[in-house]
Amino acid sequence: MATGRLGAVELGALTYTNLYKVPTDTFAVASISLANRTTSPVQVRVAVTTTDGPSAPSNGEFIEYGTTIAANGVLERTGLVLAANQIVSIYAATTGISAVAMGIETSTV
Repeated sequence: MATGRLGAVELGALTYTNLYKVPTDTFAVASISLANRTTSPVQVRVAVTTTDGPSAPSNGEFIEYGTTIAANGVLERTGLVLAANQIVSIYAATTGISAVAMGIETSTV
């Protein structure tokens, strides 16, 4: 079971990227942080899904959609409780966004 940093990615532009996938027979409690390293605002989307990127999640799976991160700003979501095989999927309108998931995994067996 992992603890601490569960995933870290540099997002590409205009594509869904898996930040973290919960292993089978496990659940996780996690927080995510998206850092905008550019000097311009950037729109992002965050979903909790079972659809692997780069496919788009279904409309009901988004927890952030069209949210703007200010230049050199941060978006954080805490207290995400994720079931086995769920995926945190992130999308950014441009490059320059770093995403990190921090948390703990616990076995369900």
